[in-house]
Formats: sequence, structure tokens, C-alpha cells
Amino acid sequence: MRALRHLPLALTALRALLAPVMVLLAVAGPSRAAFGVCLVVAFLSDVFDGILARRLGIATPKLRRLDSIADSLFYVAALFAAWHLQREALLEHRAALILLVVLEISRYAFDLRKFGREASYHMWSSKLWGLALFAGFFSLLALGRSGWPVTAAVWLGIVADLEGLAISVVLTRWANDVPSIVHACRLRDSGRG
Repeated sequence: MRALRHLPLALTALRALLAPVMVLLAVAGPSRAAFGVCLVVAFLSDVFDGILARRLGIATPKLRRLDSIADSLFYVAALFAAWHLQREALLEHRAALILLVVLEISRYAFDLRKFGREASYHMWSSKLWGLALFAGFFSLLALGRSGWPVTAAVWLGIVADLEGLAISVVLTRWANDVPSIVHACRLRDSGRG
């Protein structure tokens, strides 16, 4: 049972360790099948690390922050791979991608300034964005095509970042696991956020 308690952290670490694999695949030997495997393993690890951590009673703020960091590392690596291999598909979305990057940086800077650390809200909109990111990168890297999955991933990212920024504005102190702006308002009004 004790070894089981390390499984959520191991799944989170696995996702972070897949980031350099994605970069290496893009640079040294692109393989659609290998990208597909990496993306599926990363997606499943992201789903099950949180489920297991909650079931085992070890879903701490530190583990949730590590989960967010692992997500960021993996998807930055996936973005590098997509840029390296499917640049034209990304350039079709350049204005929205620039907005998304600006929002990501702004959110991080705002949270760091206001709370002294990055946010780890695990919002419902972020979960939806995670699903869209998987679909978008799978489409680009494993199937070799763009289309609506990529468009959806970009725009859902913008929506999630706008909601995350709104939550950070609303909260008076740092909190983790805030599912939506509605929950943030309730936390603030109750004096717990």
C-alpha cells in the first residue's frame, strides 16, 4: 500500500520525463506512432495521477502544483515538436497563438506578483483545454494534419486563461483547486479566498 502512495507522483514525473522525448523525436527521428504513444501516455498519466491522489488522500497543494508544472513542460515540448514539424499549421493560427502566449505569461506574472507563486486552480475549463490540447497535438503530430482539433485547442486555451486570470483577480489570497470563476466568487465571499 505504501508503494501505491507514490504512484500519483510517478505518473506526474512520467509526464515531465516525456517532454524531452517529444523534443528528441522532433529533432532526431520523427515518428507519428511514437508521438501518438507519448501523447496517449501523457494524457492518461494526467487523468489518473489526480484520480489516484484523491482516492489515496494525498492530493496536496504541492502535488497539484507539480502536476501543473509537468503539464506545462510536456505541452511546451509538444509545441516545440509541432513548430519543428508542422510550422505552417501553427502559423495559420498565429494571431490567436500570440494572444494565448500573452495570456499565459500575463497570468503567470500576475499570480506571481499577487500570490508569490503560480496558480494551480485545476479549473473545469482547463480540464477541457487539456482534452483539446491532446486532440490538437495528436492530430498534428500523430496524424499529420491540422483542422478543427487545433483550432479548438487554441481557442479553449484562451478561454481557460481568461477564466484563470479572472479567478486570480477575484481571489484575495492563494487557493488551489478552484473549479470555476463561480467557485472563486463563493470562496472570496465566504472569506476563504
